Amino acid sequence: MSRQPRTQNVTTDAGEARITWVPAAAPRRVLAVSHGAGGGIEARDLQALAAALPGHGVTVALVEQPWRVAGKKVAPAPKTLDTGWRGLWPALAAPGLPVIAGGRSAGARVACRTATELGAAAVLALSFPLHPPGRPEKSRADELLGTGVPTLVVQGGNDPFGKPGEFPPGSYTLAEVPHGDHGFAVPKRSGLTEEQAMGILTEAVTGWLTSLG
Repeated sequence: MSRQPRTQNVTTDAGEARITWVPAAAPRRVLAVSHGAGGGIEARDLQALAAALPGHGVTVALVEQPWRVAGKKVAPAPKTLDTGWRGLWPALAAPGLPVIAGGRSAGARVACRTATELGAAAVLALSFPLHPPGRPEKSRADELLGTGVPTLVVQGGNDPFGKPGEFPPGSYTLAEVPHGDHGFAVPKRSGLTEEQAMGILTEAVTGWLTSLG
């Protein structure tokens, strides 16, 4: 049986960040996931993972970047996001377990950019923003292709920041949530409920984590 979530504030060079730990009873690894540039850890995908993974031996660390903790509405530059993530890493690694770096959207980019440097065991990229909407020529594929560790991308089928078919070949794994938008919301006409969409996402992540050994 999992223990109750707890919060931990961490001082970084970008300001004070916060981790909400959702512990597994007998954890084998930590999945650290941060939010995107337009929301927080209440995002449906992050909450679904926090609910599902502790039962599979994965402690989930929901990371709030300093700008969110400070109550700001707009995310800072990527370099500042990386600084906040680096400052959090010692706390994430403190349990002495392999840490999988993850995040959604802007948080996924941070995880990709810093994975090798920080010694992440793997990367989970949720709704990776391959390009700005309508600007496929502004590709961020290099960030994804350069993680240097096992990587899973979970992408909505209708994500305007990059549909699954737009992703370049690479050594990463790609899983699709059919009909999902950038926040994995699915339209009623799709025949999928939000619960089913989140089930597809959590099953993909759970299966991938199992494959890591």
